[in-house]
Amino acid sequence: MTKEECFYLGKIVGKFSFKGEVLIKLDTDEPETYTEMESVFIDYNENLVPFFIDSSSLHKSSLLRVKFEDIETEEDAEDLIGAELYLPLTFLPQLEDDKFYFHEIIGFEVIDAGHGNIGTIVSINDSTAQALFEIKKGDKEILVPMNDEFIQKVDKPNRKIYLKTPEGLIDLYLG
Repeated sequence: MTKEECFYLGKIVGKFSFKGEVLIKLDTDEPETYTEMESVFIDYNENLVPFFIDSSSLHKSSLLRVKFEDIETEEDAEDLIGAELYLPLTFLPQLEDDKFYFHEIIGFEVIDAGHGNIGTIVSINDSTAQALFEIKKGDKEILVPMNDEFIQKVDKPNRKIYLKTPEGLIDLYLG
């Protein structure tokens, strides 16, 4: 299993008990979705290593408290702090046609109502207050906020996203 075949689930942020339990900060709006997992992949020494789960429960609503098989002591748990967790992409729930996961739309063509084809999505920048489509057209980069009001249609079968951007936005980059 490689990282390309997986999605980032979260990070081990602390120990919980002297029995080797850990607390995981999940990268999701719905942490309750992940309380019944049997295993996860942990990025350990640059490898994705499968870890099997004995038990898990929500802790203070946003953290997942987990007891892994074979992690029996505080020292074992300490060794995992800071490690990132991954799950195979096949574990992601199917979304409605107009919804998408960020990794799904990389490579999609972007068609703007006013400018036609404005390029291809090369990545999503979600490190800002509002996520941005990073679109490449030739040697130019176009940044468009991922705003529901701008997205007219997501055509997954044809790998296209149709946008209606505010007047002047695209001209900032192509003008």
